[in-house]
Amino acid sequence: MASAAVQNKTPRKVLKKSTRDSLIAYSFIAPNFIGFCVFTLVPMVFAIALAFCAWDGRHAIEFIGLKNFVKLFTTDKIFQAALKNTIVYVIGTVPLTLACSLAMAVLLNQNVKLRNFFRTVAFFPYVASLVAVAAVWNMIFNPSMGPINMILNQFFGVAVENLPRWAAGKDTAMITVILFSVWKNMGYYMVIYLAGLQGCNPDLNEAAELDGANRWQQFWHITLPQLRPTTFFVVIMLTISGFKVYDQMYMITQGGPGTATMTLVYYIYNVAFVNTPKYGYASAISMVLFVLVLIVTIIQFRGSKGEN
Repeated sequence: MASAAVQNKTPRKVLKKSTRDSLIAYSFIAPNFIGFCVFTLVPMVFAIALAFCAWDGRHAIEFIGLKNFVKLFTTDKIFQAALKNTIVYVIGTVPLTLACSLAMAVLLNQNVKLRNFFRTVAFFPYVASLVAVAAVWNMIFNPSMGPINMILNQFFGVAVENLPRWAAGKDTAMITVILFSVWKNMGYYMVIYLAGLQGCNPDLNEAAELDGANRWQQFWHITLPQLRPTTFFVVIMLTISGFKVYDQMYMITQGGPGTATMTLVYYIYNVAFVNTPKYGYASAISMVLFVLVLIVTIIQFRGSKGEN
């Protein structure tokens, strides 16, 4: 009888302990999950619903169906320019940043003098204040008295009237922002590539060297394939950050001149918070941006699987 009573109590004790462990686990998860729901999930669902409505924040929300999206792709020239500029920015920054960060990582992975110093110098622009860095950048590329144009005029013989206007010119403003973004961010991705290089197998390079492979052949056929997961991560992060660009445009060009550097996120900010708010229309632009990033990310994931 005693043994039967013990057997009956044992499952209850196990059940209570399992429930208690589950409650403890959920208590650790709950703060982050609640914050995610309140500040991310609920606003995201509300923005999706708001994309099909008209709302200025003062009057009642009015359901208008697909009118916001129809207007975007038919009559809104600023949106079309912003979409084009965003794609141009991504195409310009992703390969350049990738190439520069990889080149610096390979160079600073060698046993060279002052290696740690140069690593710090390369990483510093990423952690420096964007406001300060953008102010210095605008001074360097100032059309009238910047040192870059002075060098072009004094040493390369470019006439004053032919000097590029950089951030002040419609044809050169996007190039200026792309160069700034590459210089600002390549130090961060250099560190990621350095971590990837530490995980490469040096025995493969030694074997290839014994077989007569030169440095370029070793890099192209041995090092680069081993860095494929790192490269995939860097491309994904660069692409997503490129589509979400806002702060560089705001600090350097304010979206101008005209709409030369107007991007989707900058336009979303202007529509939602500048002049008369149009939260429904801004949400529609956000949905277009979300779908665009999602499509590009899926293509990259499938391309990576195909390569593997």
